[in-house]
Amino acid sequence: MFFFPFADENPTNKKPIISWLIIFACSFIFLNQIFDPTYITEQNFLRFGMIPAILFGHSELSGPLKIIPPFLSIFTSMFLHGGWMHIIGNMTYLYIFGDNIEERLGKLKFIIFYLITGIVAAFSQAIMDPTSTIPMIGASGAIAGVLGGYLVLYPKANIKVLFWFIIFVKIIRIRAFIVLGGWIIIQFISFNGTDINSGGVAYAAHIGGFISGILLINIMKNKITQKNKILSGSVPNSK
Repeated sequence: MFFFPFADENPTNKKPIISWLIIFACSFIFLNQIFDPTYITEQNFLRFGMIPAILFGHSELSGPLKIIPPFLSIFTSMFLHGGWMHIIGNMTYLYIFGDNIEERLGKLKFIIFYLITGIVAAFSQAIMDPTSTIPMIGASGAIAGVLGGYLVLYPKANIKVLFWFIIFVKIIRIRAFIVLGGWIIIQFISFNGTDINSGGVAYAAHIGGFISGILLINIMKNKITQKNKILSGSVPNSK
């Protein structure tokens, strides 16, 4: 049985330039990683991936591996992906859900939202084992924040999901709160059954990013609403 969300029925009026740029950047870097014969994947994961032991000062890279300050790896790691399913899954989710969040917040605030949830996601994973030397890569932590924001703003939006069971293939429509609620439940279940020292999927990052997205979108949403009321003259000035 296979479920894969691929679109929503929640149109926007503005082009999601920032979401497109993130998708382009991640895809370009991944394709370069795959097809450039001079690109050494493992070394670049060490150089630009977020390594908890390096971030918290328990260890350090040496020689040609030490290119950037450790804190910058939180951001560079968001543009690296480990395989086709990794990049396709992340970019599909950003394509589906990112445009609505970007339109609601505006481009600058969306960048801030994306980066903050990505930072929280990175630290959520890193604090699980601050001495880990396993690089964390991928945009899924920040994208999980986008999912959390979408759940708050558009819980009843229809999500188109590809359903595949043996020879039965059908496109079904499911409410966002079911799709995203189911997704985060799976993350919690998977986190409880995973050894964080074995590598693999960074479930703690997904959970941290998702929760921070819920909290942050409420803060930013309220500020936008308040600003719009002031601009429309519906809120009196206080003395």
